[in-house]
Amino acid sequence: MKIQSYKELEAYKKSYELVIKIYNITQSFPKEELYGLISQVRRSAVSIPSNIAEGYRRGSKEYVHFLKVALGSCAELETQLSLSKDIGFCSSENFHQTSLLLDEVMKLLVTYIRKLSNNIPTNRYTLTAKR
Repeated sequence: MKIQSYKELEAYKKSYELVIKIYNITQSFPKEELYGLISQVRRSAVSIPSNIAEGYRRGSKEYVHFLKVALGSCAELETQLSLSKDIGFCSSENFHQTSLLLDEVMKLLVTYIRKLSNNIPTNRYTLTAKR
């Protein structure tokens, strides 16, 4: 069965769920962080499904690039969540639940990138993290 829309992709669904979780968690952050950490965390989270969607619509050659951008946003979010937990803005429970979902998204993105990279005739798109 062929995927008809990016909305059917598991990475998109899970990353969309992640954005909702992030918005709920950051509602309890201190209000003085509205233009600081809250904004950063939310932008990183929103970037993930947005780049999956944009890359899917643009086509196969650019798709890998956008998936890598989404993966980069995952790394940003991972750092920001750790910081949020360590400075007491995010509970350990919220951190753990969100981190598990973020890990799932990252694994899916790496899988997509690897599979799509095999169809691209250049090694320019191979991941360097697993060497």
